Amino acid sequence: MTEERTTLLEFPCEFPIKIMGARVDGFAQTVLEVVLRHAPDFDAGAMQMRPSTKGNYLAITCTLNATSQAQLDALYRELSSHPMVKVVL
Repeated sequence: MTEERTTLLEFPCEFPIKIMGARVDGFAQTVLEVVLRHAPDFDAGAMQMRPSTKGNYLAITCTLNATSQAQLDALYRELSSHPMVKVVL
């Protein structure tokens, strides 16, 4: 018996990813580099950044044109394993 993985998404689609980490030099650039490895057509100007209330953390939202579940899974894995990243939603 084979197990099929189903998704509620229809690809391609616009997909927002929120990445949170400490507000340190290079965090936004690092996130951008990782996103571009998985979504080369991502527009860096579309990154939305919001600092936390106390300014210790930075939340970055990247809305990308996702082409497959495999692409999103690989992006989530790389972002989640990066030492600068605290949370990926």
